[in-house]
Amino acid sequence: MLSHEPLQKLDIIAPDQIGAHLPAHVAASIEGRDIVVFSVTDDASDTADFSARYGFPMEDCANTIVVKYKKDGGEHLAAIVTLGSLRLDVNGAVKAVLGAKRISFAQREVATEQSAMEFGGITAFGLPANWRVLVDAGVMERRQVVMGAGIRKAKLLLAPSMLEQLDNVEVAQLTLPPDAPAAS
Repeated sequence: MLSHEPLQKLDIIAPDQIGAHLPAHVAASIEGRDIVVFSVTDDASDTADFSARYGFPMEDCANTIVVKYKKDGGEHLAAIVTLGSLRLDVNGAVKAVLGAKRISFAQREVATEQSAMEFGGITAFGLPANWRVLVDAGVMERRQVVMGAGIRKAKLLLAPSMLEQLDNVEVAQLTLPPDAPAAS
């Protein structure tokens, strides 16, 4: 079972109430899984603010980022799950794993419309079936992670192994080393 010292302080949403709080496709995707769903305030939804407010280290906070890439003459979307404490290597590792000719962060409107989730709350659970989901290997090294729940006012707490159970998931090294210089 998942554990965290402040877990008792969280506003946990009862399993039979999850459907009333989360988008239906997200609720359906997490149903029956060992995932804790809890409410957060909108102003603490962003990773750094959440970490500071709720006492979870950045190393246990996972972000789901939507990228748009070109491959085989078409445009595609993919979700990338990475830790808030690490920097994603979009133009190197992510581009290579996707086999993309070109890659960029998806526009906010595209990410929210195509995922049917709120910006700042996008999660790997409940994404369209034709999306690839890449999970950084660093996420899998954590005992548990907190990530978006499809809306800004809720989060998911789960063992990273839950991510491996999703369709279209690939685990790969997608981040830069912590001591890598910032891009100029």
